[in-house]
Amino acid sequence: MKQETRKQEIIRIAAKLFKEKGYSAVTMRDLAKAMGIKAASLYNHINSKQDILKTIIISLAEEFTEGMKLIQTSDENCIDKLKSIIELHVRISSQNIYGMASLNNDWMHLEEKLEYYQKLRIDYENDFRNILKEGIVSGEIVNVKPDVMMFSILTTLRSLYIWIPKKEDLNLEELSSTLSKILITGINK
Repeated sequence: MKQETRKQEIIRIAAKLFKEKGYSAVTMRDLAKAMGIKAASLYNHINSKQDILKTIIISLAEEFTEGMKLIQTSDENCIDKLKSIIELHVRISSQNIYGMASLNNDWMHLEEKLEYYQKLRIDYENDFRNILKEGIVSGEIVNVKPDVMMFSILTTLRSLYIWIPKKEDLNLEELSSTLSKILITGINK
């Protein structure tokens, strides 16, 4: 396993603090204290709190975007693409619970990267919606409003970072499979 760099450590600890207190409430002094160093020492590795937020959010948004592009261009049927999207969210959320909190709760604090982030998000949602529309056309998915389906599924997936840490013996494969059954098939008997 690769040794964590000081910058990666700063980002990891900052993401945890952002989740616990909210981005706006965290100061560079808070971060330095959590790391056991002087605030001035942070600036040897990062430029600002904004740069930390940008790194956290943009890296996750780009990871989701890359995953969605692979899924969308695959030869899978629409149901399998939806299962792959669920697996993507489970994997990324389980590996980045603190970063996911920033992605969901602090994105509006992005400054110069806000428009870029919003474009990534819109493109992701458009790709998701298109998969649903293709599924409707092919007869794999019921003909119900794709926007409502997308909202329902994404709301659950975007909140996984809250739920995952509360489960000690979490099997990610089983979670992905169960979520797929519930979110795609429903709970009807």
